[in-house]
Amino acid sequence: QVQLVESGGGMVQAGGSLRLSCAASGRTFSVYAMGWFRQAPGKEREFVARIIGTSSTAYAESVKGRFTISRDNAKNTMYLQMNSLKPEDAAVYYCAVGPLRPGSFTSATLYDYWGQGTQVTVSS
Repeated sequence: QVQLVESGGGMVQAGGSLRLSCAASGRTFSVYAMGWFRQAPGKEREFVARIIGTSSTAYAESVKGRFTISRDNAKNTMYLQMNSLKPEDAAVYYCAVGPLRPGSFTSATLYDYWGQGTQVTVSS
């Protein structure tokens, strides 16, 4: 059974940093794409970042230069380092995993497994 567990969310002041983790279990995910999405109240879930392998990354324009996605395949864990946080970054952050298939993996439809989410709150 595939399980994704996010951690690392919390409350931070604008300009601060947080590091989210996503621990995956149930199979070996080294050949899977892994991504982060977020959803703020009243808004649709949106793409944040994704990683394929250990070096192919993509980011939403709104987080480029501030967020860094990485993964440790030996630990089946993905990370999202979030720096220079802004109030508009506040949301529930979800990690997701999907088998490699055609596509850029910036769409939620390409991911098969999702975590339960972790709340990020940014105060101004």
